[in-house]
Amino acid sequence: MSLINTTVQPFKAEAFHNGKFVPVSDASLRGEWSVLIFMPAAFTFNCPTEVEDAADNYAEFQKAGAEVYIVTTDTHFAHKVWHETSPAVGKAKFPLIGDPTHALTRAFGVHIEEEGLALRGTFIINPEGVIKTAEVHDNAIARDVKETLRKLKAAQFVAKNPGQVCPAKWNEGAKTITPSLDLVGKI
Repeated sequence: MSLINTTVQPFKAEAFHNGKFVPVSDASLRGEWSVLIFMPAAFTFNCPTEVEDAADNYAEFQKAGAEVYIVTTDTHFAHKVWHETSPAVGKAKFPLIGDPTHALTRAFGVHIEEEGLALRGTFIINPEGVIKTAEVHDNAIARDVKETLRKLKAAQFVAKNPGQVCPAKWNEGAKTITPSLDLVGKI
């Protein structure tokens, strides 16, 4: 079953954020756009490159009114040490959520049971807590957060402009499409 257009299940977790341990829950995702980026584990090879990519583009997410959350199957304690010891992860100004019970990875369908780790999953959630995009893939393939930012802006556009759709490779300010019978077979 797809998670698209479903509400985020209730959860409670702890995160390391700006030098403090903070609670994060499904209620934390309400009221603004949220981007959850699942990674296998802290202290791995590809994961710091993705955290750094998100950190380098964090101002753009904030400008778009979205919070970024990194989620791994580690504890928030491990995230504190990861943040303090990895130059790439040390750039993160967003919450690093620990999911040692695997409740979040299971709820989002990215848990690898036999490994106790998460697949690389990216989810964009609207201010009402509804999942609007989902991308899950193999752990050997790191993501480009600029594509996540593009998808976030597309989700925001269609939310504000009912009846419009964003075509392939749409970017903010580009032309959209108003679906109609007259367009069938003409694009």
